[in-house]
Amino acid sequence: MTKGDFKRWLYRGQRPNWIARILNRAWAAVASSGVASNYLVTLEVTGRKSGRTLSQPMVIAVVDGQRYLVSMLGDNVQWVHNVRAAGGRAVIRSGGREEIQLEEVPVDQRVPILRAYLQRAPGARPHVPVNKDAALAEFQKVAAAFPVFRIASNKPARARRQRCS
Repeated sequence: MTKGDFKRWLYRGQRPNWIARILNRAWAAVASSGVASNYLVTLEVTGRKSGRTLSQPMVIAVVDGQRYLVSMLGDNVQWVHNVRAAGGRAVIRSGGREEIQLEEVPVDQRVPILRAYLQRAPGARPHVPVNKDAALAEFQKVAAAFPVFRIASNKPARARRQRCS
């Protein structure tokens, strides 16, 4: 079994298996603490069914100074459904807590973001059927299948620590 096969096995059916859930909890704790790189964060969003705060480790892609979150498993995943149900309201943690508003990016604007995301998130590469160094036209073919959300802070820019540069 290759490394890519193993990573796909962890998320068969667009849901993490028990091993992936344990690994996600560990990475969420690391990301929240701020000891990892400044683009590894924990996304917290209210569950649309449970009402509980759910945490998910995420990698932030940065394009033209804007920050983005990408669903490496596509559209039919719980965090994407929860973000949409919450009207985009969420929190990211990475050494601190930042209330954010997530705004879904139209399909025709996702291509450079997907490419930047794959450059930064090696764990996502087995799930996105495009090579990280492929031409933008190749990313265009899959852009509709991978939701992208622009991160807008709920605080004024000067009150927020500048990260992810």
